[in-house]
Amino acid sequence: MSGHNKWASIKHKKAITDAKKGKAFTKIIREIVVATKEGGALVENNARLRKAIDDAKEANMPQDNIKKAIQRGTGEIPGAIYEEIVYEGYGPAGVALTVEVTTDNKNRTASEIRKMFSSHSGNLGETGCVGWMFHRKGFITVDKNVSDEDTLMTIVLDAGAEDFENDADSDVYEITTAAEDLDKVKAALSEKNIAFISAEITMMPQTYIKLTGDAAKSMLKLMDALEEHDDVKNVYANFDISKEEMENNN
Repeated sequence: MSGHNKWASIKHKKAITDAKKGKAFTKIIREIVVATKEGGALVENNARLRKAIDDAKEANMPQDNIKKAIQRGTGEIPGAIYEEIVYEGYGPAGVALTVEVTTDNKNRTASEIRKMFSSHSGNLGETGCVGWMFHRKGFITVDKNVSDEDTLMTIVLDAGAEDFENDADSDVYEITTAAEDLDKVKAALSEKNIAFISAEITMMPQTYIKLTGDAAKSMLKLMDALEEHDDVKNVYANFDISKEEMENNN
């Protein structure tokens, strides 16, 4: 199973747990602030803000927190000034990583990200060193208990999805779309009352590197460390780790 898809499933389950603990609030608030600043406070005209608010509601964030984050984004109330930065580098066995961060102190964040890479058999690289290995795509997961394969595949492909996967090792169907078609495919699922586990814009690798043993363990520890960091928004990597290896190291 590809590392990206398997990690996406693990990350979603982890996000739900973190949200219950309140860990997700900081990242979601930052995303609302930046999304508002970038695209305005009107949800109907700002897809990024709409997604951030959906994430906030899923995490049971109080409405007042959402409102204040939007006001910080519009400048109605004061707050930290955030900067979005993309770091690129290599993990164990030469795995390519792209790390998206939102920070109010880029020097501190750069130092901490660099230390995480070096502590887990990796190294931070120059801008552009691995970015060319990834394509921007929409990615949706649907629990296999929600719909039969033929029905779901027909719905999403008719709506413009690029690919549909039913991996025997996975408990979800995996749907890939062009980034600009993600909302259209989501709408088609909602119209048929088919719930999806996750739906996001992601960076999909063109090729994968197979990892086992110590390299797999170090890679998963690096992914965990990066995603635990408050400034890190997304991490993308081209590792391929078997389901068995994932479960042994999870």
